[in-house]
Amino acid sequence: MEREPTDQPEPIEPIEEIEDGDTIWRFDRAFLKSNWTCLWGRGCLGILDHPAESLGQGCCSVGAEFGDEDEARMIGALAAMVDPERFEFHAAAADGGIYSDDTRVNTRVIDGACIFLNRPGFAGGAGCALHLAAVDSGESPIEWKPSVCWQLPVRVEWEPLEGGREQATVRRWTRADWGDEGETMAWCCTEGDRAYVGDRPVIESLAEELEDMVGTEVFVELRRRLS
Repeated sequence: MEREPTDQPEPIEPIEEIEDGDTIWRFDRAFLKSNWTCLWGRGCLGILDHPAESLGQGCCSVGAEFGDEDEARMIGALAAMVDPERFEFHAAAADGGIYSDDTRVNTRVIDGACIFLNRPGFAGGAGCALHLAAVDSGESPIEWKPSVCWQLPVRVEWEPLEGGREQATVRRWTRADWGDEGETMAWCCTEGDRAYVGDRPVIESLAEELEDMVGTEVFVELRRRLS
C-alpha cells in the first residue's frame, strides 16, 4: 500500500522551551508554525487500512479513550443532554450506554466508528454529536468532547524530572502514537503535505485548544515568540 511521503519536519526539532514554575514546556516549533489544518469532510482519508474519504469517519474509526474517570462520567452526563435529532445513535446510547465495556475507558464503536459520530447523510448533521450539541448550546466543543478528540493532532507527553519538576513536550501526533494501529493506517494527517493547506499557522488556528492545554500565561508567551 502506497503512503504519502513523510516529508514534514521531525516532531520536536527544533523546539521552543518555556519554563513555568516546576514545569518545562517544550514545543514542536515547526508544527505550530505550519499551516496544517483539519480536513474532516473535505478530503480526510481517515485512519483505516485503506483510504476512505467517503465514510466521513476522520479519526473517529476507533472509540475515544477517556483521560480519566471524571472525564468518562462527564461525557456520559453530557450524552444524555444531546437532542436525539442531533445524535444519530441516541437510541443505542440510551439502550446500551456510551461506554465500550464496564471499565468505561473508551466510547462504544457502532458500525465501525465511535457512537458519537453521525454518519454522512444524517438529517441532524454529520460529524461528532457532542461537537454539534456544544455549538447549539453556544459553548466550546472543548467543554463537551473527550480531551483526546479536541486535542488531536496535538499531543502532550509528560516526563518527571529531578527535584519534583516535570517536562511537557507538545508536538504533533505520529503513526507511532497510535500503537500497532499506526502501522496499518492508510494515512496520518500530520504526514505528507495533504493537510498543510490552512490559511494561518497552527498557533492561531488551534489557539483555543493550545491555551487550554498549557495555560494562558504560557500560551501568550509562546504565541509572542512564534509570531
